[in-house]
Amino acid sequence: MYMRIWDIVKVANDPTETRPLILCEYSHAMGNSNGNIHEYWEAIDSTFGLQGGFIWEWADQGLLKDAANGSKHWAYGGDFGDTPNDLNFCVHGVTFPDRTPHPALHEFKYVYQPIKVSLREETIKITNTYFYETTQALEFSWAVHGDGCELGSGILSLPSIEPQSNYEINWKSGPWYSLWASSLAAENFLTVTVKLLQSTRWVESGHVISSSQVQLPAKRDVVPHVIKTCDGTMHTEIVGDIITMSQQNIWELKFNIQRGAFESWKVEGVPVMLEGILPCFWRAPTDNDKGGNVASYLYRWKAACLDNVFFLNESCAIQNKTDRLVKIEVVSLGIAKAEEKPSTVSNKSNILFKVNMTYTIYGSGDVIMECNVKPNSDLPPLPRVGIEFHLNKSLDRVRWYGRGPFECYPDRKAAAHVGLYEKNVSDMHVPYIAPGECSGRADVRWVTFQNKEGTGIYASMYDGSPPMQMNASYYTTTELDRATHNEELVEGDDIEVHLDHKHMGVGGDDSWSPAVHEKYLLPASLYSFSVRFCPITAATSGHDIYKSQL
Repeated sequence: MYMRIWDIVKVANDPTETRPLILCEYSHAMGNSNGNIHEYWEAIDSTFGLQGGFIWEWADQGLLKDAANGSKHWAYGGDFGDTPNDLNFCVHGVTFPDRTPHPALHEFKYVYQPIKVSLREETIKITNTYFYETTQALEFSWAVHGDGCELGSGILSLPSIEPQSNYEINWKSGPWYSLWASSLAAENFLTVTVKLLQSTRWVESGHVISSSQVQLPAKRDVVPHVIKTCDGTMHTEIVGDIITMSQQNIWELKFNIQRGAFESWKVEGVPVMLEGILPCFWRAPTDNDKGGNVASYLYRWKAACLDNVFFLNESCAIQNKTDRLVKIEVVSLGIAKAEEKPSTVSNKSNILFKVNMTYTIYGSGDVIMECNVKPNSDLPPLPRVGIEFHLNKSLDRVRWYGRGPFECYPDRKAAAHVGLYEKNVSDMHVPYIAPGECSGRADVRWVTFQNKEGTGIYASMYDGSPPMQMNASYYTTTELDRATHNEELVEGDDIEVHLDHKHMGVGGDDSWSPAVHEKYLLPASLYSFSVRFCPITAATSGHDIYKSQL
């Protein structure tokens, strides 16, 4: 039980072992977990003798309890005055106690789906992994999206595929090829969906049993967009420590030189950004982060004071100022602090990070942020490498181009298709019984935050930086760390947003040892990335702004 992938493959490849291998328990589903499950199934699908396993477990074993105010909540060990107890170690299912699915259930459906689709070189291979059924009772359909927008769709006519067999198509001969050939999109994705034609004893007709997405070959090299300085002029005023930049009544930015950060950002008179932009390397610990006692990620993070970092502005200077752009360079030191915020660096050994952030503010309203991070080399693997800022609470409409629509993380995202999605901030929250890091969306190319009138802010990867991990929540990281039950969470006065250049995996091989795979760890090394921000109104869209930089 809980054997690692490399161990089960080793057993299956042992020429003296003739028995099949089934994991009686694996992929411990405690809270935000079940990372690496796709890698288990890549091994199981490709290695003779591996037959699968049993996830621990199906449902969170919480009990419904009445609170003093008459509300009900899911309770666990210790909530009934029981001593001793295992706290929330009974809460490790792929569904909540009422059988509402956790986001990870999408990943399980994906790796278990009987029809697999892959693209290698010019061949699309559709594999029927059933052992006894053909595909005669199934309907195949296709859809092509360019930069998130649907270009076309239709029924995919295929001959019946025998059990344990496959059918190959040259992707250029498919009905989607003409759409790809005429597309101007930087990215084109083909999605193949498989549905049941007839109802069965367990599900109605039309039920999706498989859905796969493959990225079609790129048609051209994407040349990073350069903001043109002739796109607009702006007014700049310096009073004391505050630089105010604005363009008529369209937007206004205030930058605090002493703090080395934005003081405020208004779009059409509406306050959008209330605080930030600041580096961030901490996340609210998950159950898996806590597993392993002194070897756990959480223990090592706290020993290194990663949960208690204050950024001190070492220097802030205006590098360039014209009527079309202002360039500001900020050097910040991330210091392990005591109870009080330090005003100076008293001990260089307390410096955990040195961060260079360069902001170029254009008359068009665009802000290009270039970030270079140098962590102390003695630090353990980092929870995240990114930025944090806070938005007006009214900017609760989130629209993004990336993976979704459900929560996904670097090591649990195979089921999350790349597309255009929209949700309210409140709907992005995943109410895990014991709170922690949650609600992330992986591989985000761009994201907008807007109020009901359409006013807000746009952010995207820029200048060759990879897609981002995005998170937006009414609950601060501190609050997610503090609360022991979801119903204890208290909303903040704004929306806390994280845009991560890199985010550590959630792990899940088990929950009692540090089990995030090495490829999903973030070593304490140099990181560089860029993000583009700009104002957005009802007259524009995130898609149009993104297209302008391709």
